[in-house]
Amino acid sequence: MADKETLSGVQKAAILLITLGPEKSALVFKHLKEEEIEDLTLEIANTKSVTPQVKEQVINEFYEVCLAQQYIAEGGIGYAKELLEKALGNEKAMDVIGKLTASLQVKPFEFVKKTDASQLLNFIQDEHPQTIALILSYLSSGQAASILASLTPEKQADVARRIATMDRTSPDVIKEVERVLETKLSSLVNQDYTVIGGVDAVVDILNTVDRGTEKHIMETLEVEEPELADEIRKKMFVFEDILLLDDRAIQRVLRDVDNNDLAIACKGSNEEVQTRIFNNMSKRLAEMIKEDMEFMGPVRMKDVEEAQQKIVNIIRKLEDSAEIVISRGGGDEVIV
Repeated sequence: MADKETLSGVQKAAILLITLGPEKSALVFKHLKEEEIEDLTLEIANTKSVTPQVKEQVINEFYEVCLAQQYIAEGGIGYAKELLEKALGNEKAMDVIGKLTASLQVKPFEFVKKTDASQLLNFIQDEHPQTIALILSYLSSGQAASILASLTPEKQADVARRIATMDRTSPDVIKEVERVLETKLSSLVNQDYTVIGGVDAVVDILNTVDRGTEKHIMETLEVEEPELADEIRKKMFVFEDILLLDDRAIQRVLRDVDNNDLAIACKGSNEEVQTRIFNNMSKRLAEMIKEDMEFMGPVRMKDVEEAQQKIVNIIRKLEDSAEIVISRGGGDEVIV
């Protein structure tokens, strides 16, 4: 086996996985694409022997790159370079960062993820909706949802629409926005056009915002962009969509739902939803929930929406873990 400096990236990855052993390698494989798994499997099969020295060199390089990536996430490229220089020296630090940026793309606006959402809101709320949409597309759905919910009602739907219809953004535009935000990562932007946004991105955000914001945005889009609204809604799940679940799935969901939350959620739902829910629990429990609804009196809409959102979050979690299936149509039929 050649020394580390002459090995390709795939060869190094194969050696690393061989060194980690089958159990840990299997966990890594879960996060790779099919073609990456095929390439690595072939390389591992063709690797006959590896010297202890090469193994150690590959592991050290992997550790250094992971360390650099962690430093970049914490404080940006300048911060990472400073710490790595102290630990490895200037030449080695630049080599590690160079390998990182070549093999592991650092996303634009990474530094913003460490910024408090309220502070970021103050900085960008007066920007053009397209600029806000670009920034939110790179944030986590939770952070983006917090900012979107705090925008003015007229801006919310506009920004959501722009995220959903965003396709490819020129690296020059991204760099300019980063420059305005005094970014430290502009030099790391991939020079290929970057695919961001899209319907999935806005669905992730809308699934996280409060119900009132979600309703306003969807109602506005249904008027202004009915086809787009329909596409988004097909990928979303709201409390009333519990009707899309079969009886077995509803029963599984109800096992994880707090009875008080269920009573409040049903208080603000229509008769069809209530009937479907009550039909999937014991008669005694259904009577108890109905009594709670009757005795609790008027309930604030905010409390209803929060209770419904808790149940929706449980449904989404169960769907993610494949414990239930949401029938959205278009090939979602289930064969039992």
